Amino acid sequence: MSTTLNLPGGAVTLKDGPAPVASDGWTRTAFAAAHVVADPLAEADPWLDCPIDWDRTLAFREHLWSLGFGVAEAMDTAQRGMGLDWPTSLELIQRSVALAKSGGHLIASGAGTDHISPEGATIDSVIAAYEEQCEAVEATGSQVILMASRALVKAAKGPEDYAKVYDRVLSGLQKPAILHWLGEMFDPALEGYWGSGDHMAAMDTCLEIIKANASKVDGIKISLLSAEKEIDMRRRLPEGVRMYTGDDFNYPDLIAGDDQGYSHALLGIFDPIAGAAARALTALGQGDMNQYGDAFGPTVPLSRHIFKAPTRFYKTGVVFMAYLNGHQDHFTMIGGQESTRSTRHLAELVRLANDAGLFPDADLAAARARPVFAARGVEV
Repeated sequence: MSTTLNLPGGAVTLKDGPAPVASDGWTRTAFAAAHVVADPLAEADPWLDCPIDWDRTLAFREHLWSLGFGVAEAMDTAQRGMGLDWPTSLELIQRSVALAKSGGHLIASGAGTDHISPEGATIDSVIAAYEEQCEAVEATGSQVILMASRALVKAAKGPEDYAKVYDRVLSGLQKPAILHWLGEMFDPALEGYWGSGDHMAAMDTCLEIIKANASKVDGIKISLLSAEKEIDMRRRLPEGVRMYTGDDFNYPDLIAGDDQGYSHALLGIFDPIAGAAARALTALGQGDMNQYGDAFGPTVPLSRHIFKAPTRFYKTGVVFMAYLNGHQDHFTMIGGQESTRSTRHLAELVRLANDAGLFPDADLAAARARPVFAARGVEV
């Protein structure tokens, strides 16, 4: 099936892409950082409150699990730190972990310090905040993803303070955690993480912390949008500690790897491209690099567009794709974040997603796109 959609810059003919299918035989651990579905009819203040449509939110996690992915819960893709507060994050984690346990699915969940203000934070208050959230996450039975802390950036005087915090927090965990180094392109408040504005100097500090706590570290996800930096760090990790790529620009090559190793994955882009990513990972497990490239390659221009600067607004594209593909009935986000991308940005997203074959039902995608563009002044 195909259908024509009028967009700024010219009409586009949307065509049905392949339907997502369950996959197996993967040789990489792949977490999809999942978005949350807002409740647009809740009696709430959109800029202050975070009402969740729990049925749709959990159904999307079931969709990801059905394709073979693990779910990385309550991360920045779920608007953590951009609308989703800690009490709601914890409820999300509790609900998702209960569902994961019932189905035997893989899940890891974000623990951070976002319930305290960065202003006036001290090293001791950061440690206490991390410990509070880690304890709550582990009480659900979930693995911890130790998220980067805005408060730690404010409180730390240098690399030694990062070492003190991570040594203390990691030592108290029941299971090895996944560390998360989120670059300033995703969150400007995290600039200078690990005690340096130089990523390579910061990497040295981070690696020393990992080496000192290797038994407590499953792996690290880095989101610096630099394949070179990720590969350099990957080659320097202690044996048994995994690299989880967070590079939404270069993921096909990083996951495929080279003769010295490869990256596992924990990616926000897996949310909107789940079907294509599942096909790619299945092909990789079968050693079919041509099919791997055919599945992943066309998604890269879309991912680079969704994650273009200001990168922190990528969630808008992720949710727009979920709406177009029928995973939710509206294009409304917590905190009104649906307004962070322009009409032309969304139009280009539709074109690139169509090129990548990411609309299993082109008629549905077009029918859902039209009212959004009409409300933004486009004659559809």
